[in-house]
Amino acid sequence: MPIKYLLTPELRIKLKQPLGILIKGSFVDTMRQLRALVEKEKPPSITAVGDTVSRNLTENGFAPKLTIIDNKCMRKNTNPPRMAADQAFYIKNPQGTITDEAEETIINALQGKQTVKIIVDGEEDLLALPAIIHSPDKSFVIYGQPYQGIVVVKATLEKKAEIKAMLNSIERCSKS
Repeated sequence: MPIKYLLTPELRIKLKQPLGILIKGSFVDTMRQLRALVEKEKPPSITAVGDTVSRNLTENGFAPKLTIIDNKCMRKNTNPPRMAADQAFYIKNPQGTITDEAEETIINALQGKQTVKIIVDGEEDLLALPAIIHSPDKSFVIYGQPYQGIVVVKATLEKKAEIKAMLNSIERCSKS
């Protein structure tokens, strides 16, 4: 399992800030505001990163093209979210890393026509980064911002370039 990127302490601090629009509020408020945003922007696809976000989107009638979960919430084991997907993939992605396998699975999932669920053995947090880069233009990647709400990232050319620059600042690895 070659590791492609290893998170640096500097980037860890930078990633504490939302990468997109932070929708604050209660669960009901965030889902209502997200619905309005989706109706306005009409993204070609939605990717959900994280168990709670994935569960909330599915339970509120959203149908993410891709969900990325690790069966944990705030690093504590949780029941897997119930969500339909045409395909499911199980990958390894240790905490604070992005593996080659994870990025390749995300690329393949986003290029296909089917809905995909990726179940991560390890941690899924950083996988929002390759999901943003490889999503179709103007797609949404949605993840949770602990104790605040959800973050909606619109995958524009500018945002993809910003994320690529972040990844270029991460230590590149060839460990297995």
